[in-house]
Amino acid sequence: MKINKIALHGFRNYEFETTDFGPGTNVIYGANAQGKTNLLEAVYMLAAGKSFRTRFDKELIGFGYDSADILADIVSHDREQTVNIVLRQGVRKQIKVNSVKKTAGELSGTLNAVLFCPDDLNLIKEGAAARRKLLDNAICQIRPRYGEYLTEFNRYYENKTRILKDWREKPSLLDTLDEFTDGMNRMSAQLIRYRAAFAKRLNEEAKPIHSEFSGLGEELCIEYSTVSSVRDPLGSAKEIYYDLCDHHEAHKKAELEAQQCLTGAHKDDLIISINGKNARSFASQGQTRTAALSIKLAEREIYLAETGEYPILLLDDVLSELDTKRQEFVLNRIGGGQTLITCCEDEGISNRTGGKVIHVDSGRIR
Repeated sequence: MKINKIALHGFRNYEFETTDFGPGTNVIYGANAQGKTNLLEAVYMLAAGKSFRTRFDKELIGFGYDSADILADIVSHDREQTVNIVLRQGVRKQIKVNSVKKTAGELSGTLNAVLFCPDDLNLIKEGAAARRKLLDNAICQIRPRYGEYLTEFNRYYENKTRILKDWREKPSLLDTLDEFTDGMNRMSAQLIRYRAAFAKRLNEEAKPIHSEFSGLGEELCIEYSTVSSVRDPLGSAKEIYYDLCDHHEAHKKAELEAQQCLTGAHKDDLIISINGKNARSFASQGQTRTAALSIKLAEREIYLAETGEYPILLLDDVLSELDTKRQEFVLNRIGGGQTLITCCEDEGISNRTGGKVIHVDSGRIR
């Protein structure tokens, strides 16, 4: 998979710019706040149908514009295709592939991308929400149905949370509580199946990468954690659903008292350990960065196995955060597919990778 050319109009700080990308490594450099990450954000949208920086499409429209346009020529599955995303104030975004309307979820069948940004270096040490986000973003691209389940789950969760917070002032709200609980349990059962399967593959792929990365001195282990009553996260949705119902019945009174949802996929996490010790509690900064990098590179390998092609790899200003050893490991592992790397200075990266160099300055691509 690769992007041959992209054109941006009214997107973030880009008035109207176009650029070509090489099939291998592309080094995008420039001073801070010039638009490097904005360019990667536009590429990510072509794969995920959404930004990795904001939930609100209106924030992607440049100041003084009432719309933004992303147009790209891509090659995927040996086919040349054109992807167009149009954002307008107050209107649902429009996505077309070869002039045919698509949903954001359907873009995953056209293009895939793996993003690694500075925040991901803290993936191990952050709370569970960061690791659930990793799972959600990755699975949505290879399992479009998952995105539908996630949207439905969030709708049930938000409604149930509102009821639990307000029922004391308005007891009649409890009349619909069981409906939202059941919906949460049904969607949670689906999400848990997908997440458990992906976590299993992530562990299998990340383990040898991390071992090599650490000089064969460390063993990485990734385990999926969910609601305690779920006996087999890899089981059928029906089995998981009944397990969740049992958990809810046991915690029904506690939910009302705590005014919080205590049963559901929002409790999920990845337990990451290095040499048998919980990485979140005991890993050094160097170990956590090595583990985070290994997980992202493993995600890339899973996409390759699923689609037969490497996804586009987006490295947003992470090399400057790494020591020379980790930089070299990453650069040596990214062959075989298209990679876009942003940095403040070229720093010889293009010479080390033989890649194309793109300079971004004040929203202009030079």
